[in-house]
Amino acid sequence: MAAVKRALISVSDKTGVVDLARGLAALGAEILSTGGTAKTLRDAGIAVTDVAAYTGSPEILDGRVKTLHPKIHGGLLGRRSNPKHVAEMQQQAISPIDVVVVNLYPFEATISKPDCTFEDAIENIDIGGPSMLRSAAKNHADVLVVVDPGDYARVLDALKTDTVTPALRQELAVKVFQHTARYDSLVASYLAQQGQGTSSTRFPAVFSLLYERGEILRYGENPHQQGAFYRDPTSREPSVSRAKTLHGKAMSYNNYLDANSALELVKEFAETAAVIVKHNNPCGVGLGANPAEAYVRARETDPVSAFGGVIALNRPVDMATARAITSTFVEVVVAPGYAEDALAELKRKKDLRLLDVGPLSGTTRDGLDLKKLVGGLIVQDRDLGALGDLRALPVPTRRRPTDDEYVACAFAWTVCKHVKSNAIVYARAGQTVGIGAGQMSRVDSVKLAGMKAVLPVKGCVMASDAFFPFRDGLDAAAQAGITAVIQPGGSIRDQEIVKAADEHQMAMILTGMRHFRH
Repeated sequence: MAAVKRALISVSDKTGVVDLARGLAALGAEILSTGGTAKTLRDAGIAVTDVAAYTGSPEILDGRVKTLHPKIHGGLLGRRSNPKHVAEMQQQAISPIDVVVVNLYPFEATISKPDCTFEDAIENIDIGGPSMLRSAAKNHADVLVVVDPGDYARVLDALKTDTVTPALRQELAVKVFQHTARYDSLVASYLAQQGQGTSSTRFPAVFSLLYERGEILRYGENPHQQGAFYRDPTSREPSVSRAKTLHGKAMSYNNYLDANSALELVKEFAETAAVIVKHNNPCGVGLGANPAEAYVRARETDPVSAFGGVIALNRPVDMATARAITSTFVEVVVAPGYAEDALAELKRKKDLRLLDVGPLSGTTRDGLDLKKLVGGLIVQDRDLGALGDLRALPVPTRRRPTDDEYVACAFAWTVCKHVKSNAIVYARAGQTVGIGAGQMSRVDSVKLAGMKAVLPVKGCVMASDAFFPFRDGLDAAAQAGITAVIQPGGSIRDQEIVKAADEHQMAMILTGMRHFRH
């Protein structure tokens, strides 16, 4: 049986701590503890020595200083195999501490409360806890350090059976440094957010990322690549990352990308909307009086591409929508809820992944967009730019848009923002008709949108994510039957572009806003 002479236990989360302490005491360990933990253990009938009694120093500054003492950290950091350390510890009357069980003040839970004040957050920044954990983890060859209540049972079992291995000690030490790194990142992120508004606070000199692994994926983008999904623990926005999986196969790397793209587009609409994404581009978007109508209108845009696509809706899925979805092959459905009968209908497709993101109303959208480079990272604000009343925007053409064209242009512009550049969207009010994405020249995207169109193009409007560098894009659109265009403007050939629109009796709206998406 492993010899455990002394264990220090100080936890905010009391889960399982009584059983652990009772087991350690049964092994002959003296239990050192503080505050609420000591009371919990005494109430359970376990003998406890207060840290203040052990160190001979009282808790001071409203408990801010309790364990920051040489008798604590000397007992943690002293190397048992080093004669000089052993001699110094004896001279200073420092006893070795063999086991440390610590978890930290609930900083994350505190800042998650709607009524959390800055003062509350500051008081929940733990100092002594991380210090003890780091000391013990640094000296894990001699000190068994436990930060996760989920490890209590196996640690106690290893102590009872004398099977504490160097590998176990190192594994637990790694968990400690991961835990304290996460904790420090949460604190740093919170404090930085309090001063948001300047580039130096939004983009600090040292940019720390904090993500928790959600799952190991079968593979990455391709089968020869490994992959994993990580979640931002501080995010509260309804998202694919926070969704509940209700049914279906495990999500793949590409499923996550497409589901995120589909949801972010459908969030843009206050009206009932459906989006179908394929290979990270929308291949159909529809508005409707109900989710079923919206979905059918989206699917009509490009039924071939919609096969095997990812669907997002901004309304709960009802039975009519479920039946429309199950009439074809779909990979993923993302929605803010499912009616009970609709869920049963969708579950008939055993592999269909069903994600519930919860209510979308009242969503606050913020945050940063990150793209990894080899050896670096580029960071920007998410593209949350939106237009107000289109009728207030400049119209440089002789003909102004009709009421229907204004409505269709607003819809097309919203969709275009989520299409890979060069992006062109043909649409009528509430329905996409043709989408040209990811071409190296804008005129090719215009032609592709026409080639992809299944529905009639004549009388549709066109949205472009950036300006037209030449008039050829307008000429191709006119030939396809487009009657109005919404685009940022800003080309050195804007006069030539407007002249082309006038020649084709097109109306044109200039947004002054670009929506490149690479």
